[in-house]
Amino acid sequence: TEPLDDERVAEMYRERAAIYAEFGKIVCISVGLVVRDRDTGRLHLRIKSFADADERKVLQGFSDLVNQYFNDINKHYFCGHNIKEFDVPYICRRMVVHQMELPRPFRLRGLKPWETGHLLDTMELWKFGDRKAFTSLRLLTALFGIPSPKDDIDGSEVGRVFHEEQDVERIARYCEKDVLATVQLFLRYRYEPLLEPDQVTFVDVD
Repeated sequence: TEPLDDERVAEMYRERAAIYAEFGKIVCISVGLVVRDRDTGRLHLRIKSFADADERKVLQGFSDLVNQYFNDINKHYFCGHNIKEFDVPYICRRMVVHQMELPRPFRLRGLKPWETGHLLDTMELWKFGDRKAFTSLRLLTALFGIPSPKDDIDGSEVGRVFHEEQDVERIARYCEKDVLATVQLFLRYRYEPLLEPDQVTFVDVD
């Protein structure tokens, strides 16, 4: 094989460095809260984003939310697609870089697999024990007839949108679509109907 030239190395860094917590940074964390109306039985989803060029501000906002409202792992679940292998470890590593205390639900060091039941991973749930399988959220949404969260940008374009366009709000919209798609996918897993537009509320970006 031929050695990589400087241009190719720079290109690879732009394309892939952000997926490593040692090189990337977080400019947006979007979260969704699902509640069931006691009177009607209908679900409602509230989606909120913490988005800013200042990574510490993003992490602090997210941490404050978790600590204040969702700190009890026996009462609340955190759901996401590949969150056990990517999102949660990435957030934790970036918080350590900033010397921030991890919220109780994310203090995972030394825990056994059965002690992390508060983390619901939609990719893991789809594996059915097949450890080598990796199935993207985009593929699963297409399979289950869920509107794609990638109708504007996808994960590979986030770095460009941030560095070249400084459009944090656009990144937040992309992340929020991911949250909605993940909730819809989880409902499909549970044989429940998809949420209608009137069951979803988007809260202003912090």
